[in-house]
Amino acid sequence: MKLFGTRDRAAPADKPGKVANGRKAFEKQPLRDRIITFYAEDGGSWPHFEPIITALVANGRSLSYLTSSPDDPVLSTDRPGVRPFFIGDGVGRAMAFQMMEVGVLVATVPQLGISVLPRSRFGAKLGTQYVYVFHSMASTHMIYEPDGFDHYDTVCCVGPYMVDEIRARERLAHLPAKELVEHGYGRLDTIVAAANAGPRDRADGELPTVLVAPSWGPTCIFETVGVDLIRTLLDGGCRVIARPHPMTSKRTPDAIPAIEAAFTGHPQFVLDRDIAATGSLAASDVMVSDWSGAALEYAFGLERPVVFIDVDRKVNNTAYGELGIEPFEAEIRERIGAVVGVDHLADVLSVVHRFADEAGEWQHRLRSERDAAIFNVGRSGAVAAAMIAAKADAFVKAQRS
Repeated sequence: MKLFGTRDRAAPADKPGKVANGRKAFEKQPLRDRIITFYAEDGGSWPHFEPIITALVANGRSLSYLTSSPDDPVLSTDRPGVRPFFIGDGVGRAMAFQMMEVGVLVATVPQLGISVLPRSRFGAKLGTQYVYVFHSMASTHMIYEPDGFDHYDTVCCVGPYMVDEIRARERLAHLPAKELVEHGYGRLDTIVAAANAGPRDRADGELPTVLVAPSWGPTCIFETVGVDLIRTLLDGGCRVIARPHPMTSKRTPDAIPAIEAAFTGHPQFVLDRDIAATGSLAASDVMVSDWSGAALEYAFGLERPVVFIDVDRKVNNTAYGELGIEPFEAEIRERIGAVVGVDHLADVLSVVHRFADEAGEWQHRLRSERDAAIFNVGRSGAVAAAMIAAKADAFVKAQRS
């Protein structure tokens, strides 16, 4: 296929908002319009891609954006330089990946290379580069499957701990060394840029506001002790914002209705279902969480402490201990907050009130921890964009030679 030849000319993609533009419309684009392609598993991918895409477009690049979600906000928003396509999931997505002809494919979904998410049969001949961007600051080896990143060419690492983990995995599994980019975390940069960091300006006598934002799964807060925890906080003189993960409603549909039934109408209780919004973060003084990556975003982005309820670990790789590296989200917990046993929920109250009173001290401590642990705070988008642009240029040069 010629890169700029007349055979590659195609009608423009459907306008944003037309969900049916689909896989075939993407494939009919000229290759030059598919050189840089992003893939989003759902609408929640955009906050992680946005800083990178913004930097690419600002530097004159354009790109295609594939999504498996018909509700992805990218489909209904006219973004200069971004051509969105809904490709669905299942067999349709697998076919799109198998037949894909692109220069650089950027994704946030692990386990590329398996049957439901294959590498393209044309990728090796074309020189396609597969780039992974993280949607969490959690470590690579406990909450992800063992082979989560094995088949990517490049991994954009959040911090030095990820470099150590991935290299250890490569040695253990006898894998070739992949390119590891000192990237950072775009979602964190967005939170920092919102200028809400540091203690919230509380009026005298105002109740501390607690954001309860756990992960999802059978061992997590809302699926286990959610009602008891929220009741303890409300009865103990706190305002509570409950922010469930979208997967909670999908996997355990009774968990959130139980909380709504118990607390709807309570003057100090709010249920916030918009996980992508930052309003609840800014309105709170302390977060209560479990093994959610949102806890790291909160501590490092807003520079406010977290109380961790010590439910069972969220483990998708039971062999994670073979690397001999304690996951970052486990070893950092007592440096960015406190851990409370699941059988001692009453202790949460004293910790929350103490943390709210020590807000200024926590700000300095958390900023120091963040700057030591995370690459390129405030500029990760530009770093990743430069790397992707360089790969795109190398692809074009190879096609012309």
